[in-house]
Amino acid sequence: MEKFVPVVVIKEMSETDKILTALQKSDINCAEITFRTACAAEAIKYAREKYPTMNVGAGTVINAEQCKTALEAGAQFIVSPGLSVAVAEICKENNIPYYPGCVTPTEIMQALELGITTVKFFPANIYGGLKALKALSGPFPQVKFIPTGGVDRNNIDEFLAFEKVEAIGGSFFVKEALEKMEG
Repeated sequence: MEKFVPVVVIKEMSETDKILTALQKSDINCAEITFRTACAAEAIKYAREKYPTMNVGAGTVINAEQCKTALEAGAQFIVSPGLSVAVAEICKENNIPYYPGCVTPTEIMQALELGITTVKFFPANIYGGLKALKALSGPFPQVKFIPTGGVDRNNIDEFLAFEKVEAIGGSFFVKEALEKMEG
């Protein structure tokens, strides 16, 4: 897992090269392409072919059908805003990492029962941020977190300094990379 997981929303296929090139020029070799748009699967397939050194996954995967479509397109990891047992099972069968959104002890326990030890903490700012991660790490020392939502340049270093943070997710990485390339 990369330290930075850009949340990439591709509305039109023509945006794919611009965004992925900008990320690579910013030394980010990972992209979580969200399943919020009609061309998500096509963008993942294209990214896997044209950017073979990038770790390309599917985000906002909320059901088994989307998961299967993402895996058929070549997704190397799956991210969900919440925890789906069906998605977890498909990922396990296919030996693909699954990072479900988990913010409560009950959700984390369910993830652990499914064999998942790295979870997305989303939206991080709404559910208590770094203080919440530190509190949850007490009863769950084996769990690593990918905080997403409300993490930005103002607080990213604090999150990265905490040993239970596996990576940081966010759309701001895409915005910064594009601005850097245009500037």
